[in-house]
Amino acid sequence: MLTRLCPVSADLRRRVTGRLRNAPDGCRARPGHCPVTGRPRQLRCEKIRNVNPPTGESPFLRACRRQPVPYTPVWFMRQAGRSLPEYRAARASMGMLQACFTPDLVTELTLQPLRRYHVDAAILFSDIVVPLRAVGVGVDIKAGVGPVIEHPVRSQRDLQRLRPLEPGDVPFISQAVSALVAELGSTPLIGFAGGPFTLASYLIEGGPSKSFDTTKSLMYGNPALWHALLSRLADITIGFLRAQVAAGAAAIQLFDSWAGTICPDDYRQAVLPHSRRIFAALAGTGVPRIHFGVGTGELLGLMGEAGAEVVGVDWRVPLDEAVRRVEPGKALQGNLDPAVLLAPWDVVEQRARDVVARGRTAEAHIFNLGHGVLPSTDPGQLARLADLVHSESARVPG
Repeated sequence: MLTRLCPVSADLRRRVTGRLRNAPDGCRARPGHCPVTGRPRQLRCEKIRNVNPPTGESPFLRACRRQPVPYTPVWFMRQAGRSLPEYRAARASMGMLQACFTPDLVTELTLQPLRRYHVDAAILFSDIVVPLRAVGVGVDIKAGVGPVIEHPVRSQRDLQRLRPLEPGDVPFISQAVSALVAELGSTPLIGFAGGPFTLASYLIEGGPSKSFDTTKSLMYGNPALWHALLSRLADITIGFLRAQVAAGAAAIQLFDSWAGTICPDDYRQAVLPHSRRIFAALAGTGVPRIHFGVGTGELLGLMGEAGAEVVGVDWRVPLDEAVRRVEPGKALQGNLDPAVLLAPWDVVEQRARDVVARGRTAEAHIFNLGHGVLPSTDPGQLARLADLVHSESARVPG
């Protein structure tokens, strides 16, 4: 049964539209400017004003296009999330999906990490199941569990419930993206969506899975239904990404998080055609496209063939090895193990320097983690890491 998404309270609207400009707990704005990026350090805790150069000159977008950059750009997957005390406070009485459907709160949560870290891009606060909910799928995100599907897709009849996504299905996305673009100025906003295998796995399994047995069973045993399902999911994803780009997103990332659970031959036959169609549909927008999955070391070459300008690499494959696996003409993104950030700073520093050094073997490199920020991560570690990446990478000219 679909849970009704209640309108945001007047009190919450006042709080988030005011942007809570005072410094959050644990955030200490430092005087002066970052010596590498030149940004005022107090931007971590003050309003981000739309008075900056166009986003096209940003190091992040230049790296996506394999153009020269003054330093390695950096952002973090799940940089807006449970590691931030201000995030937990803003979402204290609101479920994940309700937060994703509330434009003012989406704007606030997306901006929070930029008040703490000198990252080179913002990523829209949302979830990969949002477009499924928007087209009428009975899905909820349960705390401690993840996405749970009311009626799993196991037959042709089930498939009929999946209709194409129209712009009018996601007005909250367009509103939030437009507001963010106005706030962010020269900082690019990354939009995103879930990849076809990952979305299919949630729909088929009915929720998270460790083995994906039911998903693979359908993929092997009923290829006609499998491809019909992924074709519909590709249509939904294309509509969702186009809505974000139309509202001003400067880049998009496709998270096919669980595609690494299948072998290269199965990926080539069962998933790649649908991922390729998604990226092809976004080609005319002119925005950089990023392709990421977890445990996809054996799939990196195929993921590069799907059509994105940037291939995301998780922590299991060193970047210099990823260079050998991905076809020329691609930038790489990654790939510090998120768990490293739970270690003492000297360990983080050593590992981060190694990632930066290996990233120099790529045609272009965007520093990121190998997956999302863990909830127990100290925000101070991330702040130091962003500054370290900028200073370390700026030491090598060109």
